[in-house]
Amino acid sequence: MQIKHPALFSNGYEEIVSRKGSNADMLMDFGHVSLRAGQAWASQAGDERAFLLAGGKIVFSWKGGARAAASAPAQRASLFNEEPTVLSVPFSSEVSITAVTDAELYVVATSNSIDFEPRLYLPEECYGEERGRGAMRGASTRIVRTVFDDTNAKLSNLVIGEVIGAPGRWSSYPPHHHPQPEIYHYRFLPAQGFGFAAIGGKPFLLGERDTILIRDTQDHPQVTAPGYAMWYLWFIRHLDGNRYAIQTFDSAHVWVADPAADIWKLPSERDASDVSVRKLPATSAGPGSGGRKE
Repeated sequence: MQIKHPALFSNGYEEIVSRKGSNADMLMDFGHVSLRAGQAWASQAGDERAFLLAGGKIVFSWKGGARAAASAPAQRASLFNEEPTVLSVPFSSEVSITAVTDAELYVVATSNSIDFEPRLYLPEECYGEERGRGAMRGASTRIVRTVFDDTNAKLSNLVIGEVIGAPGRWSSYPPHHHPQPEIYHYRFLPAQGFGFAAIGGKPFLLGERDTILIRDTQDHPQVTAPGYAMWYLWFIRHLDGNRYAIQTFDSAHVWVADPAADIWKLPSERDASDVSVRKLPATSAGPGSGGRKE
């Protein structure tokens, strides 16, 4: 399922996904918070929540239960070039966010009766990797940032991270799925960029501020248009008795991840000694190239 959001986000909290109604099976609420400099916004106790800073400079404050109140500053200038700061709190915590500059955040909420210790995950604690490098001749190399999962947040019901899809390359690839519900939310650089996703075999054209809901058994590979970078926030809700750990890959396509896989090459990419293939002239892909129609 795709949720489009062509307009800019409104001030304050704007709901994108709700646990009520037709999307109850996602088990998560998801929304965006937009704040002007000097403005404050509060989130009441009642659910486990995670607050990811998308841009600007803010101060997080939280309190709840017998714990002492705490606060910490956070700032972020780029979704694409900087790792995130994320505040994770249990159901007992109240949270207040004060904007020092104009700022925006994303908020995920879910049920969880465990009163775990609140934690502020700093950018330097985020596990980042260039996943897929060295395989598929770079066609699926992307940045994956995992903020927290079962390795560092065993009492949370959430798994949260980010992906940067490189221009013209694939991510969430080879195709895979898992029984736990997952939500993707997209931003592009530049903002007019686009990409495509195949959710359970159904194609979706992705644009700025789009959201995709991924359900059980749905593979979800995606690709970024050349010239653009595609950032997406991803979060998974653990299931009771079945916490997220690994994906199930489509056996028909898993071979491509082998660094030694024999993948077809363009004539210009083949060894110079290969005389069996005719070398072709290079032309521009842009307007006025004089090339023939594709």
